Amino acid sequence: MNKASVLIVDDEPGVRSALSGVLRDEGYDVDSVDSGEQCLDRLVRDVFDVVVLDVWLPGIDGLATLGRLRQMKIDSQVVMISGHGNIESAVKAIKMGAFDFVEKPLSL
Repeated sequence: MNKASVLIVDDEPGVRSALSGVLRDEGYDVDSVDSGEQCLDRLVRDVFDVVVLDVWLPGIDGLATLGRLRQMKIDSQVVMISGHGNIESAVKAIKMGAFDFVEKPLSL
């Protein structure tokens, strides 16, 4: 049985490291990048089952990245995360096709 693959997109190294560790311990294949641009580049080359995508990123932010993923017809499920989330951002993300919206700090 193949492991599910997860791409973590967050500009905070501590968040990437913590999420990667927990998900690997649970049996997932995990990779991470620190920007929306890197996320888009990776998803052109590689397939991931799930993308964990921070809302606040340098350069192209998480919501814009989500929009581009949908335009590119990327089929990965996207879970948005944010330490500065609000209801408007969460509703917008879900309407744009995100699977879920989770506030930081995450309960691991």
